[in-house]
Parts: sequence; structure tokens; C-alpha cells
Amino acid sequence: MQRDPLIVGNIVGDIVDYFDASARLRVFYSNREITVGSELRPSHVVNQPTVQITGLSGSLYALVMVDPDASTPGDHTAREYLHWYAITAWLVTDIPEGGDVSRGTEVVSYESPRPTAGIHRFAFVAFRQTVRQAIYAPGWRANFNTRDLAAFYNLGEPAAAAYFNCQREGSCGGRRWY
Repeated sequence: MQRDPLIVGNIVGDIVDYFDASARLRVFYSNREITVGSELRPSHVVNQPTVQITGLSGSLYALVMVDPDASTPGDHTAREYLHWYAITAWLVTDIPEGGDVSRGTEVVSYESPRPTAGIHRFAFVAFRQTVRQAIYAPGWRANFNTRDLAAFYNLGEPAAAAYFNCQREGSCGGRRWY
């Protein structure tokens, strides 16, 4: 029996509750598609990725990108750190189904991952928006909460999620701490 990589990687639990995916989320850095749990270095993720969401025809999506391991994997004092928020994040909203994030509204600009200690997970979570709505940038990036965002804007459960692991350049590999 195959285990869900979002559960194995503690994305389900640390960031979101269990959900049944209703969309497909594809994330590309330099035309290389990440697989769930990929190992990338900061030099690979400097530039904003291309993200495609395919789901319910005619839908709009909101997307967040967070680091649940901020400040360090053993000390989550900044959990979750918001790296991007876009509507359809960072934080991006109003992303049309089948389109990429660049067709949405960027609410919080992309900040490239730069972990200083340990292996960090960087998660992308997409929510299907039931209506086009104004979603505002939080006043902070540290201590962001994906569940609170979803509850505040009535986004419901995630439509899709993905993540990759990243550690500072020159670090030796190794498995996650969980």
C-alpha cells in the first residue's frame, strides 16, 4: 500500500488537515518539475517558479507557499513563514483553472528559500475559491497560518498541495528530522 507523501512529509498535520485532492498542482523551477519531497538547493529556487493548477473548469484558485520549519527544523518559532501568496503564495489569488500563477493576482511577492540550518520543507497549498474576492496581504511573513487564512476567507479544504525539501548550499544530505 502506497502512503500519501503529504502525510509522510507531515505537510498534512503541520500545515493543513487531511483533504481529498480536487485539482492537480504542478510546480516548475527552471523548467524542471518538482516531485513531492524533491531535494533542492537555494541556488535552484532563486527565481519564482512556474505553477500550474488544473481542476474544476472555470474555477479560481488561491496559492500559498510556506516554510513550516522556520526558524529551524528543531525550533519552529517562526512557523509558518510565508514565502509567496498569490490568488490562484507567496500568496497569489484569482488564478484561473488551467492557467499558471502569473495570470493571478500576487498578494505577497515571492521570497526565495534560504534555509540557514537543517532541512526545511517548502509547501505549496492551493485552495479553490468559490467566489472572486479581495484577499489582503498579512502584515507579516513569520508565524503565518495557512489554516487561519483558509478559515478567514472561507476557502475550505485545500484542492492540492506539493512540497520540496531544501537546505543551505554545501550541506551534506540526510533525511528529514521527522
